[in-house]
Amino acid sequence: MINFVEGQFDIVVIGAGHAGCEAALCSARMNLKTAMLTLNLDSIAFLACNPSIGGTGKGHLVREIDALGGEMAKNADKTAIQMRILNEGKGEAVQSLRCQCDKNAYHREMKRTLENCENLRIIQGEAEKIMTENGKVTGVLTTYGGILYAKAVIIAAGVYLNAETVTGELRQKSGPSGFAAATRLTQSLIDLGYKIRRFKTGTPARLDGRTVDFEKCTVQYGEEGVPSFSFLNGKANENVRECYLTYTNAETHNIILDNLDRSPLYNGEINSAGPRYCPSIETKVVRFKDKERHQLFLEPEGLDTNEIYVQGMSSSMPFDIQRDMYRSVEGLENSEIMRYAYAIEYDCIDTLDIYPTLEFKKVENLYTAGQINGTSGYEEAAAQGLMAGLNAAFKITGKPPLILDRSEAYIGVLIDDLVTKGTEEPYRIMTSRAEYRINLRQDTADFRLTPKIFGTPLFTEERKAVFEKRKTLYENALEELNRRADKEKTQSFIETSASLTYADLIKRGFKIEDIKTHFGVFSEYPADVLKSAETTIKYEGYIKKNEEQIKRAKKLEEKAIPKDIDYDGIKGLRLEAREQLKRVRPLTLGQAGRIYGVNPADVTVLIVWLATTLR
Repeated sequence: MINFVEGQFDIVVIGAGHAGCEAALCSARMNLKTAMLTLNLDSIAFLACNPSIGGTGKGHLVREIDALGGEMAKNADKTAIQMRILNEGKGEAVQSLRCQCDKNAYHREMKRTLENCENLRIIQGEAEKIMTENGKVTGVLTTYGGILYAKAVIIAAGVYLNAETVTGELRQKSGPSGFAAATRLTQSLIDLGYKIRRFKTGTPARLDGRTVDFEKCTVQYGEEGVPSFSFLNGKANENVRECYLTYTNAETHNIILDNLDRSPLYNGEINSAGPRYCPSIETKVVRFKDKERHQLFLEPEGLDTNEIYVQGMSSSMPFDIQRDMYRSVEGLENSEIMRYAYAIEYDCIDTLDIYPTLEFKKVENLYTAGQINGTSGYEEAAAQGLMAGLNAAFKITGKPPLILDRSEAYIGVLIDDLVTKGTEEPYRIMTSRAEYRINLRQDTADFRLTPKIFGTPLFTEERKAVFEKRKTLYENALEELNRRADKEKTQSFIETSASLTYADLIKRGFKIEDIKTHFGVFSEYPADVLKSAETTIKYEGYIKKNEEQIKRAKKLEEKAIPKDIDYDGIKGLRLEAREQLKRVRPLTLGQAGRIYGVNPADVTVLIVWLATTLR
């Protein structure tokens, strides 16, 4: 193979999944010459599993990506076929947007966006080697001999690294849905010092919708008036297709239990760590033997296909067993499988090897993002891709990095968990992981995060106009809600002689829509803005309490720890703490305190040492 120089770039992105797309778009929009290397142009932004965006915790990430100038939210809005709000019966902090998307349209729209982005070149090809010199990245060598010189490289290889799909007795080198696996890059990562691990995930079968008896299933309509993902989209998305609900039964479970010896998950064929919060149907049946049934959601893959995604029934059972177990379900008795379910195993890294900027500790200007970092989910990947793109751009242009705190964003929670605690299984964001979640509502993502991109090309004139208008309306709404309500109207609304503000009424449990109707006020405010103001007032006490906790926590976050600190030379540190601190190399005392194996007493030792040594 003859090597040749294919180009000189500021940033090269390896991979065109959700992480790669956000990283490449961010870099190019920051006016940096960018190349994106992908195994297949037809797999750009491919929704390999469920064709949906958002969900519990994940909807928060999508809103935050949008607030920081990313693309996922806008693309989801463009290709939405059904919108819902999850956890609507619970508090606003855990409510999350979810969108069923048109799978093919999502790919096409993102590909079109990338192709029309200035400063971005898209190349179909496989990365073979990360090129370095004196501990610093210099570029990427492809399998066809092309050399892409770069000041920074972002690896966003998804689940394609040494990927193998497994269905029953059949194991084959393959990425998702028959796309080629990336077989060359892993060795280069090992040579650079990355610790490689093996994770797995899976997907259900896709059924021919013409063979499904939807009359036997429970229809699930989308919700009207649900806000869009992107703050730039001023209208609610339309619901154009229904989803359906059905259940497994005793026959389904017996088919699975009778054939566990042929299940790769139970016969030793698969030993890699899988996602705890999205188990296969085999795992659910074995683990929850007391459950008589498990719910299955039948979701359309798009408007131009008959394929139906069976959420809740991912599997790696043999082909013949899959046919039988799907047909045992009510409504699926005559179903025909268009794509069989499979498990997929792939290489990923240990995220304790990277900084909160997502830069590799051992090679300067080399970043990783997405499922290569041991995460699951499109949203988690996209969030990392955006942050890697931002930080790589800031690094090579001499600007300080952007590291989001746990109190600022779900993105901050996600990355801090990865680089401080690591993960032994595919990581999934959840609202329960965020200790300050009442302050991290999805409706306030722009107020929290858009100021972070002020002064960058990501803060476009369009975004500036929308942000300033929303912020002004929100602040005005809060001010007006704290004004006294008409006393006579108040007394006809509630039994009281007191003079109350609208905020007082909200704190007493009255809804803003009822107040709006009775008093004839606030008609000039958009529903989403008014709802945000209502929620802020409703949880005012909790928000203030969180803010006090955040202030105390920030004192530790602001105390930096030198990267080259000799932990072996610090007396009083326990052996376990010393080993963990050497492994993670925390940047602040706050991060040190969140490391597994480091207790408050160890942090106190560090505080004393820093105070006496670095005076």
